[in-house]
Amino acid sequence: MSTLDTAMTKEERAMSETRTRVVPWVISHRGQASSGSVIREITKRLQRLPDAISFAGGLPAPETFPVDAIRECFDTVLRREGKRALQYGPSDGYPPLRAWIAETMSVDGVHVSPDQVLIVSGSQQGLELLGTLLLNEGDAVLVETPTYVGALQALALHGAQFVSVRSDEGGLIPSALAEAAQNSTRRNAFLYTIPSFQNPTGNTLSEQRRIDLVDEAARLGLPIIEDDPYGWLDHQGTRRRTLHSLNPEGVVFLGSFSKILSPGIRLGYVVVPATLSARLERIKQAADLHTSMITQMAIYELLKTGFLDSHLPVLRQLYRRKCDAMIQALGVHFPAGATWCRPEGGMFVWVTLPEHLDATALLEDALDAGVAFVPGSGFYANAPRVNTMRLSFATVSVEQIETGIERLGRLLAAKR
Repeated sequence: MSTLDTAMTKEERAMSETRTRVVPWVISHRGQASSGSVIREITKRLQRLPDAISFAGGLPAPETFPVDAIRECFDTVLRREGKRALQYGPSDGYPPLRAWIAETMSVDGVHVSPDQVLIVSGSQQGLELLGTLLLNEGDAVLVETPTYVGALQALALHGAQFVSVRSDEGGLIPSALAEAAQNSTRRNAFLYTIPSFQNPTGNTLSEQRRIDLVDEAARLGLPIIEDDPYGWLDHQGTRRRTLHSLNPEGVVFLGSFSKILSPGIRLGYVVVPATLSARLERIKQAADLHTSMITQMAIYELLKTGFLDSHLPVLRQLYRRKCDAMIQALGVHFPAGATWCRPEGGMFVWVTLPEHLDATALLEDALDAGVAFVPGSGFYANAPRVNTMRLSFATVSVEQIETGIERLGRLLAAKR
């Protein structure tokens, strides 16, 4: 062996020893507080059960994705403005898309300026940015009972302490807002709510409850974050007034294209009072500079043609048919004592089982039987009810709905 070979061997050995040294990584308090999603864990397990019928994921039906239309729009943008589309873009978003959203939100006598619209990489990022903007460690966030688990995850990372507001089959109870706010021992930062076809319950606030909720929140000096990923999916095509339209200075609105076009495009938006827009934009700059320009430009190319006018009725009809099939199957196969909502839109049915049943314990048997759902306990910020479950009808066929609900019904009958 030559001297050079010997020297290289020693150098390689030294490099190897350096690479294997232990480094004491220290996890922050917020990193330690982060929690996983039960839905994501179930999704992982389902990858090993390819033939299982899944009512678990809150996923839109893939047959509704406008693949050809979106492909044509990407081709058009690349052909016409390819260099611009592939370049860095403004942090607040592609101006024509922001203008389209502002015009869409300017209803019921409310004017929204494009300057109030921030494009985000899915409305989940909007929640994260708003947490940075509005929350100090230990602040209280008021939430429905139950509420969207993704919001609990995102806001908990900012040190939020959650205060549950009483809710019923009609959604959040406005008269319970003051009680919840008074019971809080922390600064009440804001109320987070999904007023239309809520995830997980499918409940929708009536017009009167919307008015009462906005009025009560204003009286308490409590800002509202309105999350509206399902508002376009009213099964009858009815347009409901947003909380934002009732008080645009007191409500931040989160919107998304995930449920009506595709979640893979990761495109959402935040509409804020003008006093917040510059600060939120700076936080967006620090987070990721900007959302994909080519995606924004392609989706605007699609939207400006009026594509949603023909696309949304197809989605609504499909989801209404699947929802009807699930409600009918529940009535046939679920035991006495079980109750469920009849959603007017969205993608979910919420089931409350007899008190002695634990949906989390039932899940293992259900997976063995080739059917999945999400136990409801993970959607509660406080005092979870273990006898609840969320069922999504969006990604399964009518035939699978009948088969899957029948399997669950048999398992429930065996536990009486």
